[in-house]
Amino acid sequence: MKRFIAVQKILGLLLMIFSVSMLPPLAVALIYGDGDTLPFAYAFGLILGLGLLTWLPVARRRADLKLRDGFLVVVLFWVALGLCGALPFWIAAEPALSPTEAVFESISGLTTTGATVIIGIDELPHGLLWYRQQLQWLGGMGIIVLAVAVLPMLGVGGMQLYRAEMPGPMKESKLTPRIAETAKALWYIYLALTIACALSYWLAGMTPFDAIGHAFSTVAIGGFSTHDDSIGYFNSTTIEMIAVLFMVLSGVNFALHFTVLHHRNPLLYLADSEFRFYLFLLLLTVVLATAALYFTNTYIHWDEAFTAGLFQVVSIGTTTGFTTAAFYYWPAFIGILLLFLAFIGGCAGSTGGGIKVIRFLLLIKQGLREIERLIHPNAQLPVRIGGRVVEGRVVDAVWGFFSLYVACFVLMYLALAATGLDLITAFSAVAACLNNLGPGLAMVGAHYSDMHGPGMWILCIAMLLGRLEVFTLLVLLAPTFWQR
Repeated sequence: MKRFIAVQKILGLLLMIFSVSMLPPLAVALIYGDGDTLPFAYAFGLILGLGLLTWLPVARRRADLKLRDGFLVVVLFWVALGLCGALPFWIAAEPALSPTEAVFESISGLTTTGATVIIGIDELPHGLLWYRQQLQWLGGMGIIVLAVAVLPMLGVGGMQLYRAEMPGPMKESKLTPRIAETAKALWYIYLALTIACALSYWLAGMTPFDAIGHAFSTVAIGGFSTHDDSIGYFNSTTIEMIAVLFMVLSGVNFALHFTVLHHRNPLLYLADSEFRFYLFLLLLTVVLATAALYFTNTYIHWDEAFTAGLFQVVSIGTTTGFTTAAFYYWPAFIGILLLFLAFIGGCAGSTGGGIKVIRFLLLIKQGLREIERLIHPNAQLPVRIGGRVVEGRVVDAVWGFFSLYVACFVLMYLALAATGLDLITAFSAVAACLNNLGPGLAMVGAHYSDMHGPGMWILCIAMLLGRLEVFTLLVLLAPTFWQR
């Protein structure tokens, strides 16, 4: 039991830190005066109390945090966060969610999935609207990475948490020598993008409240909106193009943003092979979607087809989930194409979901290498990314990740289909939640309020698996993990 002391101590500290997130929506509720403040006040007290009860028994006991303890902290924290974050949704009189629906909405926000069970978002009080957007913003970069910058001051190292939390196949690389400085660098970039996005939305005609709320979910690649019609509510091409720009930027590896800013050389973006492949995939899909929308007479004019296609491709491709059109009613080819693009997702080290562009690129290169080996059996053919040889260990990890990702998808797809859902709904719901996308097809195109309870719990697991990139969660199921 001694090895769990460090885990208990950090979990308690993180819960206390998370309780503070209830104060901004409480302040918004007081300012606008159109909603109940009690849900946030109660949630603040309950989460703070739970954090104290967890932390106090081990506060004076010292224990080192091992790498595998970091995995346990991350999983426990995201599960606890999903449950605790559901409190305001459950306590609030409106929209009157059941405990299952409240947990679903909370996990969807924190994992930046953007799948919602709420109908009538326009009628919600400002405090709850702010809270939904804020959940995504905190989850976007990962509240644990934020805590990593704070925990060293409390005498707790953060490298184990960082390696367990950060997405992507090459987790050992750091932007700065010290992990706390790395976390701060990531959050400075994240905060700068959020401020720039909010100002752009405001100048384009959004109210300050809508501008901040949508900036939260845009940079987090979350997809929650303060309106039922999402970005389509504003009926503004300017706002749509601003969203496209910041969704693309937020889908880029934040380490690449840091490198470009540090060297003050934007050309470094084009020198990155993952970034080039990321843009290529988006542009290729935009061309295909635009052509399909035009030639199927979904849109009569090329400019309308291009604008709608561009926005939906970038939004779905980066796993944001904003919509300006009911794409789930478009020709089936386009809907399936967009879902498959979401499986690839954003770049590693971004706030996007999915398998990640760098992994997909490695899989292609590895596949091509195997074809060449058939032709030249004795040749030495290393896999290269950006001119550098990729270690066999990394390639093996990517193949392992991909196989587990597909296996998890198939199992949850079968489980959801077994509950009685039609196959298209089950397929798209699991794809949208595992890839942290949000909107799906058929019954889950507009919202998930018609999903039954067992289905919601299956999709909650899918969202957590996607957010924690499969390995972090599944490693806890290995018997060797629990051995000394």
